[in-house]
Amino acid sequence: MPDNHTAPSVRLDKWLWYARFFKSRSLATKLVLARKVRINSVPTDKPSAAVKSEDVLTFPQGKNIRVIRILNVGSRRGPATEAQSLYEDLAPIDAKKKTDPSTSPVARRDAGSGRPTKAQRRALDRMRDNSEDPENSF
Repeated sequence: MPDNHTAPSVRLDKWLWYARFFKSRSLATKLVLARKVRINSVPTDKPSAAVKSEDVLTFPQGKNIRVIRILNVGSRRGPATEAQSLYEDLAPIDAKKKTDPSTSPVARRDAGSGRPTKAQRRALDRMRDNSEDPENSF
């Protein structure tokens, strides 16, 4: 006797939009069509692929790779708190990786000397690059 109680599923592009990973469904569709989304480690290029609870999605978002376990398929694009209840983030973005402008190193200049010229800015950039790369240090 066949099992008529299948787990509820929803289109992949719709779910990514419901969970607020993308501002529009068409952006989610473009990412899927570019073969940049994996469902349970299998790449897909079909925005209509069905996803259900306990599926694991892997996809790039900005400079980060997101690994998400679907907890609920959802039924609408609701507020952010509702969207966050649809998934569990298996690889959370480190707060340390986010650059805080207040903690970034700033070159010291004399007060009142004004903005650096283009040549001075390039020299400062070269100096910063050398100090960050230990192979290029003196």
